[in-house]
Amino acid sequence: MDILNEILLAEKRIRPHILKTPLIESRELSKLINGKVYLKLENEQYTGSFKARGSLNKILALSEEEKKKGVVTASTGNHALGCARALEIAQANGTIFLPENASKAKVQALSNYSAELKFHGSDSLTTELHAKKIAQEENRVWISPYNDPQIMGGQGTIGIELLEQLPEFDAVLITVGGGGLIGGIGTYLKSQRPEIEVVGCQPENSPEMALSVQAGHIVYLDEYIETLSDGSAGGIEDGSITFPICQQVVDNYILASEEEIAEGIKFVVHKHHKIIEGSAAVTIAALVKNKERFEEKTVVLLMCGANIDIEKLKKII
Repeated sequence: MDILNEILLAEKRIRPHILKTPLIESRELSKLINGKVYLKLENEQYTGSFKARGSLNKILALSEEEKKKGVVTASTGNHALGCARALEIAQANGTIFLPENASKAKVQALSNYSAELKFHGSDSLTTELHAKKIAQEENRVWISPYNDPQIMGGQGTIGIELLEQLPEFDAVLITVGGGGLIGGIGTYLKSQRPEIEVVGCQPENSPEMALSVQAGHIVYLDEYIETLSDGSAGGIEDGSITFPICQQVVDNYILASEEEIAEGIKFVVHKHHKIIEGSAAVTIAALVKNKERFEEKTVVLLMCGANIDIEKLKKII
């Protein structure tokens, strides 16, 4: 499995349909570490998240026969939005499964597209396993939110943009859910600049990848605990290609509390006048609580999405 090659193919395939998102300096955070901190604004990508990349790459790569059969996917929202947009671009059909407690903002945004929506389960892993079963039963193409080389390839195009925008930096902080985003970006960055530190960031309430890497095998939590980082919440499926890749390309992990994530959301609203969702704020929280560790370094924080429920945002700020 050559993820690097998938990233290079994805760059050619999806470039006409995605934005090269801005990379801006956060002067406030730069002062905090006496270095340079940049925000990679994937919250300003089409559909409001980086997920527009991987899903588009996967769907554009389908054969005409596969498009006719239709696709099935599952998501807490952002992958669903990316797939819904990609299906329209590719002129293909699809069904999207969401957890019953999916963000209202994301469900409302999905209603602007023509994809069929169905709801099942109360956490992303349960929803995902159900949708995968339906895809097999109906002989339709299954599109994993993360466990797919072409999904990872699409997300990895962010790494290409980063090195074009900022050829020299010391570390990148990326929120981790299933591992497709950090696996793709990390694969590309390590192929070009192996000395760059790739840091995985997770909420304390849903740290499955960090626990799994520490244990050396996939770990499941006994119960789902709600988190502001709903876009990264949930487990990793058995046999996921992302797990061994994360073992290889992620240097370490930082966990953030719900209070720290909320402060990260507030920080970006007040200091940069931009909206981010909880999963994006995890990287802010990780930097702030570890400021000494990043002292005098040049650091990139990935703002992975903007799709937060407005009522939730109002309470936070």
